[in-house]
Amino acid sequence: MRKDLVTLLLIIGLFPSLHAQNLLKFEWKFNTGDNSSWAWPEYDDSNWRTIDVGTVWENQGFGTYDGFAWYRQKVIIPESLKKRAVENGGLVLYLARIDDSDETYFNGELLGSTGGMPPDYQSGYGDSRAYTVPVERVAWGKENTIAVRVYDGGGGGGIVGTPVGLSVRGMEELLIITPVMEREDHIVLDNEPVVVNLRMENNMKQPVEGELYVIATTDFGKVIIDIAKEVKVRAGGSKYITLEMGRLSPGFYNVSQVLESETDNKRVDFAIGVRPEEIVSPPDRPDDFDNYWMRARRELDAVEPQFKLIRQDKLCTETRDIFLVEMRSLGNVLIRGWYMKPVMKGVYPAILQVQGYSSTKVPQNLYQGDDMVSLALNIRGHGNSQDHVNPGFPGYLQHYVDDKELYIYRGAYMDCVRAVDFLYSRSEVDTSRVVVEGGSQGGALSFATAALDNERIDLCVPHVPFLSDFRDYFKVAGWPGGEFKQYFKEHPEISEEKIYKNLSYIDIKNLAPWIKAPVLMSIGLMDKTCPPHINFAAYNQLNVPKAYIVYPYAGHGLPGEYYNVKIDYIRKQFGME
Repeated sequence: MRKDLVTLLLIIGLFPSLHAQNLLKFEWKFNTGDNSSWAWPEYDDSNWRTIDVGTVWENQGFGTYDGFAWYRQKVIIPESLKKRAVENGGLVLYLARIDDSDETYFNGELLGSTGGMPPDYQSGYGDSRAYTVPVERVAWGKENTIAVRVYDGGGGGGIVGTPVGLSVRGMEELLIITPVMEREDHIVLDNEPVVVNLRMENNMKQPVEGELYVIATTDFGKVIIDIAKEVKVRAGGSKYITLEMGRLSPGFYNVSQVLESETDNKRVDFAIGVRPEEIVSPPDRPDDFDNYWMRARRELDAVEPQFKLIRQDKLCTETRDIFLVEMRSLGNVLIRGWYMKPVMKGVYPAILQVQGYSSTKVPQNLYQGDDMVSLALNIRGHGNSQDHVNPGFPGYLQHYVDDKELYIYRGAYMDCVRAVDFLYSRSEVDTSRVVVEGGSQGGALSFATAALDNERIDLCVPHVPFLSDFRDYFKVAGWPGGEFKQYFKEHPEISEEKIYKNLSYIDIKNLAPWIKAPVLMSIGLMDKTCPPHINFAAYNQLNVPKAYIVYPYAGHGLPGEYYNVKIDYIRKQFGME
């Protein structure tokens, strides 16, 4: 790959546009709590703390705070930018990803929102924010106020991604480059040469002329395409450019394009998957794999569960009763969760909701309907289940990883089985219709629960699953491989092979063949945290009715529509339509 192209891609990866002027500072005023007056320009925020965007507020002195918080920043927008802003339809405010939902104000007026706020809470974590600022709302040459109201439903919170910036709309927004393929999900199922047509649509009032650079790599980073082409698109016009990729082996491929002109630039990244169900990543079960988990289950069964329900009067409604639930799990560890059951007497399907890495399940995470029972579980070391086990983050993944009997995920997987015990103890649960679902770590926990309790789980709905195919995982993703490299450096006395063997006991690709329930797996094709390669390493070991959904432009957070897709699937499988 040419060095100049590498440099260009790195630079543009950090900012919305190489030549666009970002008017915002990296630091914002910040305060926890909620007050509508904090959106007003005249509000005095001089006593607020200053924090950075791009990382969760928990890493900046706000502990385990969940709930409402506000960000504010004042910015002077030069009069010299007005003419170009008028031509291009205003400015654009990039707020990247926000954990979880936001309402964003400009000079006291609502500019846009993503997700939903309580009492109709809905996470918008996976969505990138780009709000257009109309020209007439700008105080040109004067101070303008941006205020962002954030609600965090659990785990990390805040403005957590990049880019974050304010600039005049330009090529980044008005030149649309779209890969066109036979399937909208960018999955290729045949063995024919792969061809991608790049559609360029220029919505600017001037022509775009420049050099288009394209690189494509395998998910292991090998470059397979590195080309440059001269491109010209007339004002208001469009054209197609054909990208011939040849015959590709089963796997996933990342494509980056940069169109560089004299005054601006545009970057577009996308990914494709080629015959993903043919990806070969064989199980590597240790010889005592079956015995290992049989003993774990026996140890769990020897622990008296001591189920305890504590009604949460303030959270209950006319149709729903909500409880804090406590129980004892493997090693007599106390774990907790939140339980919802409909007020109307009856027997209902049950949803076991399991959580992502380092996140916290709270009552707002419970299923919002009143036609199913819901249990949102906090496994050991998470949320309100930290009394006896609390290694923290980072550190959780490595907690006793050198000892297969004490490794934290042995207990965490058994916590999920204990949660199934709880559901089976309830008279309102229809034990012929129990589903486990979750994303990321929750996706791995869903696989593990359906495998280790395969006679009682009737449906498994994971998305972007974690904890799979570790040897390849550490090659195709920067995290968590980086944590383990540091661990190996700090513990030279411990054999890396021993660690990989211990991880193989909890690897979901090794557990997948035990699953007896139907599985629907959903993935983000551009996921850098749990890349599609590791998702399919587990999926391809399933021997049950199964299906997958691919969101071609999603990363580790799936779009908001996924929630309804998931619930509709569960309802259909359980005959609730």
